[in-house]
Amino acid sequence: MGSNLDQCSDVVVVEQGSVRVDLLGGTLDLDPISLIVPQVVTVNLATSLMVRVKIQKSELSSAADDVVNSVIFRSRDYCQDAKLVAEDFTSKDVLFHQREWGVLNFPLQILLEFPYESLRGLSIEVDSDIPTGSGLGGSSAMGVTLYRALAKVTGRRVSPLQVINTVKGVESRILRAGPAGYQDYYPAIYGGILALLPRPGEIKLEQLFTPSLQHFLQSHLTLIYCGKSRYSGTNNWEIYKAFFDGNDQIREKLEAIARTSYSGLQAIRASKYDQLLSCIAEEGEIRKSLAPAIVIDEVADFYGVLRSRSKGILGMKVCGAGGGGCFLLLHYEGMRDEILQQLQLPEFSFMRQLDFSILPPLP
Repeated sequence: MGSNLDQCSDVVVVEQGSVRVDLLGGTLDLDPISLIVPQVVTVNLATSLMVRVKIQKSELSSAADDVVNSVIFRSRDYCQDAKLVAEDFTSKDVLFHQREWGVLNFPLQILLEFPYESLRGLSIEVDSDIPTGSGLGGSSAMGVTLYRALAKVTGRRVSPLQVINTVKGVESRILRAGPAGYQDYYPAIYGGILALLPRPGEIKLEQLFTPSLQHFLQSHLTLIYCGKSRYSGTNNWEIYKAFFDGNDQIREKLEAIARTSYSGLQAIRASKYDQLLSCIAEEGEIRKSLAPAIVIDEVADFYGVLRSRSKGILGMKVCGAGGGGCFLLLHYEGMRDEILQQLQLPEFSFMRQLDFSILPPLP
């Protein structure tokens, strides 16, 4: 099917969106935990690590009518293609699609939110700058970016909130393990450094970006991919169940994360960035105790070696639900080269830095 895509021309839409790094308050972005725990805030930032969607029209001969009368989808990250026909858009059997489409199920379910006739004859290609299972919310960023691209090509007028709610609903259906957290969708649409404050019926958005905060975070954070993918939502689901099963320890730890995260927000508002760094480190320590698999052995070993060899390391925090993917190192300015030297050790050669800058707010 790759040869068909290679014959496509006439780019119709190119859309890109940022993946996030979460700083504070992850897992608390699960409804309705977000409304039950006091003073919940989730803080994240939009990175220069992007997901991309390119939509083209097919220009094929009449011998390829089966392609012209279908929708071609390619994921470069998974090296997989799919072809959707009219019957796929009329089928109500979601479980059938989950069995047939595998890792492409989520983006293909987003395509089904649009009429077949509006997409017929198009080829859609997606790719990203991050490894699959990195814990950076890449699937959610891809979801909203894909939806916005499809809305543009079909002439559908949608608000950011409509995009987020629709894609979040589709992703929750795909996960089939409780609600999807809401934080991952916002950076791809808004950019900058965001505080997300839940209220009944809405998420209040506070843009925290300033050049000084941007510089501070870029010089004090290093993002490392640990070489192992994580399975989205697995740890969050176990925590979610424990919360509603009345597990007092889980509730106390989530409340502690909320208090620390809110203190971090106050530190940003007061431009006390060293206090912010301490809050991120504290949040990371509390998060480790939520589930055994949050910090895998390889990450713990690397962090232990790093701490033993340098006094400039201030803390570590896993990204997303943990159990693989990426983690943040918090450190003094000027420490990055020393950290990267440790990544050259044979026992940690499977890890690598994901270099990024923080994007300003999007217009």
